[in-house]
Amino acid sequence: MKILLVDGTVFGKKTGAILRQIEQYIKEYNAELELETLYFADLKHQILDGSPLNDDMQMMIQKFKEADGYIISTPIYQASIPGVLKNAFDMIDPKAMRYKPVSMVANGGTYQHHLVVENQLRPILDYFRCLVTPNYVYTHSSHFDENDMITDESIHERLRELAYVFLQYCKLSETLPHKD
Repeated sequence: MKILLVDGTVFGKKTGAILRQIEQYIKEYNAELELETLYFADLKHQILDGSPLNDDMQMMIQKFKEADGYIISTPIYQASIPGVLKNAFDMIDPKAMRYKPVSMVANGGTYQHHLVVENQLRPILDYFRCLVTPNYVYTHSSHFDENDMITDESIHERLRELAYVFLQYCKLSETLPHKD
């Protein structure tokens, strides 16, 4: 089973730090999964405007199609997900993610921005008919040290739980059709 961990921003290091921690917890529960991290910062992005997609965007779309599940990590900027993440979702065929498990994690500079996960990201994933886990983790900059390592034990506990629930959703998804 292929799991795509998506660092949905071109700026900052905290979203990647969260994904690396989740990857570690997933491996502790199930070392047999094929885990790959897609860092948006490594891609040459283009705006979806009808012009032919460049190689990076075609590769990104292919990785979403081939994956059997996703962990989406996003910062919250100006009370919203980054435009580059929304633009990426606009490029993906809605059937590509159907009935595949997804967990969401986010980080931001204020505690109030946790609602963006529920109000913006979840509806997009619901549109794709993903199996969105009920638990998500929102982190604040105070949960990290100067090296972007997660220092808050309650965040670690929630990320462990998220990884466990995500893996249960992965088992459930094996019984569902994933036809394009």
